[in-house]
Amino acid sequence: MNRILMIARREFMAYAKTVGFWLSLLAFPLFGALGGAIPILMKSAEPVRQVALVDEAPAGSGVAAAVRQALETEQQKGDISALRMAAIPEAGVEGGNRVRQIAETEGFEAGVAALKREAPRAGAAFDMPRRSLTLVAPPAEIAAAAPGEARDALARRYVSDDAPEGRKLSAVVFLTEASGQPAARIWTARATDDAVEDAVRDALKDANRHRVFTSSGIDPAVVAQTDRFRPDLSVFSPKARSGGEVSFRDKLPTVVGLAVGFILWSLIITGASILLNSVMEEKSNKILEVLLSSASATEILTGKVLGVALLTLTVLLAWGGLGGIGLLAAAPDVARDIGSVLLSNGLLIYFLLFMVGGYLMYAVLFAAIGAFCDTPRDAQTLMGPIMMVLIVPLLVMQMAIRTPDATVVKVMSLIPPFTPFVMAARAPSGPPLIEIIGALIGMFAFAALMIWIAGRAFRAGALSDVKLNWKTFLGAVRGGR
Repeated sequence: MNRILMIARREFMAYAKTVGFWLSLLAFPLFGALGGAIPILMKSAEPVRQVALVDEAPAGSGVAAAVRQALETEQQKGDISALRMAAIPEAGVEGGNRVRQIAETEGFEAGVAALKREAPRAGAAFDMPRRSLTLVAPPAEIAAAAPGEARDALARRYVSDDAPEGRKLSAVVFLTEASGQPAARIWTARATDDAVEDAVRDALKDANRHRVFTSSGIDPAVVAQTDRFRPDLSVFSPKARSGGEVSFRDKLPTVVGLAVGFILWSLIITGASILLNSVMEEKSNKILEVLLSSASATEILTGKVLGVALLTLTVLLAWGGLGGIGLLAAAPDVARDIGSVLLSNGLLIYFLLFMVGGYLMYAVLFAAIGAFCDTPRDAQTLMGPIMMVLIVPLLVMQMAIRTPDATVVKVMSLIPPFTPFVMAARAPSGPPLIEIIGALIGMFAFAALMIWIAGRAFRAGALSDVKLNWKTFLGAVRGGR
């Protein structure tokens, strides 16, 4: 046992003492934070496009007025959506929906007041969303010019770098009609920027719809009111916590289960890769032979697996701690709900058991493969099929959220190589206890088999110089050499 712990400590410290380990440990939350911040920074850094609308449609068509109204309505929707999203972390989905409903019926300012009531912290920090485009009056030269090449030449000038000082436009939009339907010609400063194009296209669709409804005798106000309508849905289930209406808290366990499945998958890939590279490096440098002179192959394999397990556990605790602190600071209610999910119905115990079993199954296999390899190229013949096996549960886990009782999900959750991932995603839905126990028994039985197989293969591979292939690997398993 002492030799196993010494090997585990050596394996752990070999990586924990390196600068690269700590950089990679900090890099994930750092890049995760950047991944969330970059879209916000990009949106805030996005320029406000100055767009001029020029009406070239027949008199009385109302195209220009309809397009202006449609553009303004779309931007108001974005503002109201920002209010809702600001409320959700503190007030939940229901609170966010209440804020949106008030903003839609009573106006944006009323929505801001509702945000401050529902989510005081978010309301105090809320800033008016940055709009992507602003409508400005067209330059007098363009407005006075007759439709045709001369007007287009002026539009070209005002969107180019030769525009008069301080009067450059992002786009000039000429609103026309084609075959009796709203149309437009757009001169834009950047050929690759399609923000104005998309906004005008959607506005023209709305304008045409209003025109069709109006010609059919339908009041445009009725159309606008219909567009704002949001049905009030109440979903009930006997499996809800209240025994009746379904809330966000009832849906949270499935999200947590899926997240645990993905975390387990990531940890297995990370830990198994470390084991594979460690064993390959020590074999090529003859260090493995030295270790075998003072410890058995079983002790070395166990110590390495234990050491890398402690390493991945360190990573998990660090990432989990940083994530938990961030979640407590940003959305304490959500953090409290996640904690209650993990502590209810034995989910935390199930998740830990699935992690242990899943890690054992794959870690010992990768270590055994590494014992046959001198270079990463040697491992590719067996790594490919293993990676394909690991891709399968990623697809099934997503299905387990909506239909955890589907036959394919049930079957896959009981097949040991897929059990730790699929059952982690399925466990929060409350499958029969006999299925969870059966899956755990099957998983740990398979893990024991993998440890036995990997132990024989590791011993044979560590003491031989044969190249890795299916024949030598299976021969080592059968004969122990």
